[in-house]
Amino acid sequence: MNLKHPPVSPKLPVLMHGADYNPDQWLHDPAILKEDLRLMKLSGCNVMAVGIFSWAALEPSEGRFEFEWLDDVLDSFAANGVYAWLATPTGARPAWMSEKYPEVLRVEPNRVRNLHGMRHNHCYTSPVYREKTAIINGKLAERYGNHPAVVGWHISNEYLGECHCDLCQEAFRQWLQNKYGTLEALNFSWWTSFWAHTYTSWEQVVSPAPHGEFGVHGHNLDWRRFVTDQTADFCRFEVASVRSANPALPITTNFHMIESLDYRKLAEEIDVVSWDAYPTWHDKKDDAALGSHFAFYHDLFRSLKRKPFLLMESTPSATNWQPVSKLKRPGMHKLSSLQAVAHGADSVQYFQWRKSRGSSEKFHGAVVDHVGHENTRVFRDVADLGRTLADLSEVVGTTTPSETAILFDWDNRWAVKDAQGPRNSGIHYEETVMAHYQAFWKQGVPVDIVGSNEDLSSYKLIIAPMLYLCREETGRTLESFVENGGTLVTTYWSGVVDERDLCHLGGFPGPLRKTLGVWAEEIDGLHDHDVNGVVLPEGNALGLTGTFESRELCEIVHLETAEALGYYADDFYAGQPALTVNKLGRGRAYHMATRLGDDFLSAFYRQIVLEADISRALDTDLPEGITAQVRTDGSSDYVFVMNFGGKPYRVELDERTYIDMETGEPTGRHLDLPVYEVRVLKRAN
Repeated sequence: MNLKHPPVSPKLPVLMHGADYNPDQWLHDPAILKEDLRLMKLSGCNVMAVGIFSWAALEPSEGRFEFEWLDDVLDSFAANGVYAWLATPTGARPAWMSEKYPEVLRVEPNRVRNLHGMRHNHCYTSPVYREKTAIINGKLAERYGNHPAVVGWHISNEYLGECHCDLCQEAFRQWLQNKYGTLEALNFSWWTSFWAHTYTSWEQVVSPAPHGEFGVHGHNLDWRRFVTDQTADFCRFEVASVRSANPALPITTNFHMIESLDYRKLAEEIDVVSWDAYPTWHDKKDDAALGSHFAFYHDLFRSLKRKPFLLMESTPSATNWQPVSKLKRPGMHKLSSLQAVAHGADSVQYFQWRKSRGSSEKFHGAVVDHVGHENTRVFRDVADLGRTLADLSEVVGTTTPSETAILFDWDNRWAVKDAQGPRNSGIHYEETVMAHYQAFWKQGVPVDIVGSNEDLSSYKLIIAPMLYLCREETGRTLESFVENGGTLVTTYWSGVVDERDLCHLGGFPGPLRKTLGVWAEEIDGLHDHDVNGVVLPEGNALGLTGTFESRELCEIVHLETAEALGYYADDFYAGQPALTVNKLGRGRAYHMATRLGDDFLSAFYRQIVLEADISRALDTDLPEGITAQVRTDGSSDYVFVMNFGGKPYRVELDERTYIDMETGEPTGRHLDLPVYEVRVLKRAN
């Protein structure tokens, strides 16, 4: 069976390799632009993202357009076998627009309008901004939509932020009216009878503000949803402004690790997902935890469309905006880049191609340093990776064979952190999700990161950490999943509120109560210095024994149809269930009533992987700090074995035959991996 997706662009059916390119910064020196082409070919870079912040160069004054420099750049690309993701320049507007049309500038939550400056300092609702966007985008599409060098559209750059101007206030009220219909419905959903917050006219409803309303959780949640919808609407507007010139061109916009936007909704507006990854490598004794953290995000962005994504930005060296900007140690550039490919990327691209000479990112890493030639360590690293990527072209379009999924909803993320509940000193939602994910990363188990509204029927195992916001529909979906033979794992602080951020009545975990077979009566918040434990007696159904430390939150649960596997060790609830399993239909649901450490999660999920018959990239136990990930085309698997462990390791392979894709030779029964080494193996499926 062929499990390959078509390449992102038929013009470039290989792994893309390139960078953000800003020729508009160097128009005064044509020799640099000519030298760039030589260096691009020398480094193995085949694609550039062009024009991301070039609005002032393209339209230096209102209605006066200068495209000749971009003509030259794209024509020279076409003549030299280099391609372009052509950007719409809306990430930063020119000064003339802010001066003449101040309405385009954002208003902050404190209701003060910003001055001109920075990026994304513009209002997505503003008719003027949309008008000017349509004009510049339309001219770019008309002129370059069929240019041979253009492989696709790069819409804006890292959408983020929000605006609280009068236009956005009115749009928010209209959004609420469309959602609720009546003020009575809104007041009930937001529970505004608390503290006499009841609204009696739509004009009274405004966005959350630090000097006004910010304590109504349903209000906060709906504002975040509105901001996502307004951003997605602007993205949709941009897409429409370029699509018609050549509907065959793929369209992307680069995402980031932004909490404030629900990327699942933005992903619906584009053809291919791309994102920007900037790990802070080398700030610990080894890089395994950080490797797992960014692996999670690679899997998240791949899962948005369940097909390969693009790594649109990374740094070939160091950033300049992190607290400490360490250089990548030898080997880390190749390892971190191929990690993205291992998790589903069909590109490795950088910010930036050539270091800017001035302004805020002049010291940010780049392929070409201020010295201006190829005789640098970073350039050699990039060129070496370029050769490796060229040898891996058959990986393009391959899929990730995930049988496991982790539920990760943005509105749950927003709600759980706004809850004002048992541990306001730190609920640690993301850290909890990452801890569960890392247990699979260590085993080399492929994982999808999915939303609770998605079809979950293809998975064998679903993990739902802290599913605080749980819709009735989600409860029914998970119940059906378990009844039909699936394995579900949940944790404390799940099934607490619905989509309106209203508490479920009748006992927690609300819509999950039947599936989990427990009633959660209370939850105890622990101070950072507090420690409890979970005792797993011998002979339990899971096959794990011993005492494991627990911290932060301890849910006091009562068994209904579930069976206890572990019990609290201390406090007034010592001896009560802390780990349970409930058999329902052909499946089973596990519930962790307390936050358990990595030692327990690793041991627990090893057992669950065996019990649920989950496939691993390698059928072998991996040393600490080593991970393996797999992509497949249906007939062949491509296994990436990566060393984030800070020291050399030997990895024992299973009995299948593996070919090293770099040497073309069989591997034998083991691999010796130096520090920061990655090996790509091929096996018949």
